[in-house]
Amino acid sequence: MTTHADERVPAGKSVTAPAPLPAATVDLADFVGESMLLLGAGATVLLQLASRGVGHGVADHSSTLQRPLDRLRTTMTYVYAVTLGTPEEKKQIVRMVNEAHVPVRSETYNAFDPELQLWVAATLYRNGIDMYQRMFGPLAEADIERIYRQSAVYGTALQVEDDMWPKTRKEFDKYWDEMIATFEVDAEVRSFTRNLLTGGDAPLPVRALMPLQRFMTIGLLPQRMRDEFALPWSPRDQRRFDLFWKVVPPIYRAVPEPIRQLSATCYLHDMRRRMKAHGQVIRQAPTAHRVREDRYGADAGWLRSRAGGCHRVRQRASSMRSRSCPHRPSAEW
Repeated sequence: MTTHADERVPAGKSVTAPAPLPAATVDLADFVGESMLLLGAGATVLLQLASRGVGHGVADHSSTLQRPLDRLRTTMTYVYAVTLGTPEEKKQIVRMVNEAHVPVRSETYNAFDPELQLWVAATLYRNGIDMYQRMFGPLAEADIERIYRQSAVYGTALQVEDDMWPKTRKEFDKYWDEMIATFEVDAEVRSFTRNLLTGGDAPLPVRALMPLQRFMTIGLLPQRMRDEFALPWSPRDQRRFDLFWKVVPPIYRAVPEPIRQLSATCYLHDMRRRMKAHGQVIRQAPTAHRVREDRYGADAGWLRSRAGGCHRVRQRASSMRSRSCPHRPSAEW
């Protein structure tokens, strides 16, 4: 049976033999398992949202504000599956992501757009390598090159063609600078971001951690992106940020590796448990109308119906009569 996702995903891609990877002491599997990467998650997300197609797609279709932990789980499950999972796990997660992307489209964006996926993959690599070197110090050239080339999988596992990933890091840096220089963040994405940085409807313990995450998010952004998102950053903030990166890395490095990589271990365990129990780990993204109803409450659905038809207005009226006259049965008109 052919699914909607199957129809929208290319049946195959051009395959070219990759050049041998350079010898290195650190590769993507070592790099991606470190829990400290999660400190950069907020900045990575905001850089993704700065791309108008990604920003509007997420704002219109994502339930991040209502279920931020679910959204984080989905993203990290994808990252860990394509880098640390078995070939079969990678295949299954990619299938689920493709299916989840089916509703994420409009006249101005499409989640299957390889250019948007390329930018998302670029942010995962760039912020990841930045966080790793902040914690562990500068990597050798061979290590960076190996991680860079392996990081293409973030995009090529989906609809990004192999030759779209910049051939060299110099080409990547040029691509990155050009993208950062051209982004313009509109009011809708700014509003979504403000809500996101307060924790949305996350549980209280998560919201309690948001000041640190918000501080790290703003601090890790280029100044131009802070300006685009209208996020304040003072010289005092910068001094505190610099102090954090002097004090914390030696402490983090002293933690035993199994504990440092506990987040990756837990996410992979959760993925395997869900696959075994339900065969499903990532749910399809909701429609834009459903997200608005979740975000603004039941009245959003009622107001939408007033604009487009009378069915829910009648339902609402019937429900109100029912509440005011308990003896009178509720019925649709």
